[in-house]
Amino acid sequence: MSMDPFERLPLPEPESSDAEALAPEGGNAVSDGGFLRNMFHVFTENKLAVISAVFLIFIVVFCFIGPDLYVTNQTNTQDALLNSTQNSPPSSAHWLGTDESGFDVLGRLMYGGQISLIVGFFAALVATVIGIAYGALSGFFGGWFDAALMRFVDIGLSIPVLFLLIALVTIYRPTATMLIVVIAAVSWLVPARLIRAETLTLRTREYVQAVRVMGGTRKRIIGRHIVPNSVGTIVVFATFDVADSILLLAALGFLGLGVPAPQTDWGTMLSNGVNFASNGYWWEIYPVGLCIVLVVVALNYIGDALRDSLEVRLQRR
Repeated sequence: MSMDPFERLPLPEPESSDAEALAPEGGNAVSDGGFLRNMFHVFTENKLAVISAVFLIFIVVFCFIGPDLYVTNQTNTQDALLNSTQNSPPSSAHWLGTDESGFDVLGRLMYGGQISLIVGFFAALVATVIGIAYGALSGFFGGWFDAALMRFVDIGLSIPVLFLLIALVTIYRPTATMLIVVIAAVSWLVPARLIRAETLTLRTREYVQAVRVMGGTRKRIIGRHIVPNSVGTIVVFATFDVADSILLLAALGFLGLGVPAPQTDWGTMLSNGVNFASNGYWWEIYPVGLCIVLVVVALNYIGDALRDSLEVRLQRR
């Protein structure tokens, strides 16, 4: 039987075992979601961070919505002295007792928590914004400009923070707004150094050099490329800075330099309660002290989880 020379011969099929052996394990690219989904997945793997986030939400609701449900007098000292008993223990009328002025301690926790949280969050926000602008400009321009700006930061960091706060608070009247400004004035130095270090690294990247070649302005490079690529460092530090601001406000309140009466904050409440520690009035010390400790610990756990979730290498574990 003669074979047609133009007849197409069947090609041999590759053995499946050889094909599988040549294919690298995990060679197919599989997308498991966007950046925010991966970030959320890594964050929720940290159970302590999830519990901390739920607790922080509870504290915010407790401080800002709780006074509408548990109505107490927290502004009229004369009315509190006339209509309640000083330093009374917890009872059905006052769930956590009263303080030396007759104010309900549970309501005082809510009222003081509002000041502490507002000052803490806004002071951290102002400090972070100033630190971002200062550090980005310093790192981007470099040279003598960077050296001069960083020497100023070094001088500020060499002064004890609490000493500088006390000096500023004694000069200016310690209102809530002024405390935000004062705490932010001593808190922006660290983020400035962090963002400056990030900027020194990012300004040499290829995409930044490409923007320079295409005629991009310095403002565009900093605003559209340097700062957005430092968002991980910014978010993590801002979380920790909220905790530090709350602690600084508590320290000032404990020293008697907090918001003036009849306003209060957690540090002022703790300071007033310590005066009666020898009398066994535990309800004036432990609840507010526990609030300060738990909020600061919760913010630190959240900051740790955000650091992990914003780290790209940890999103594909």
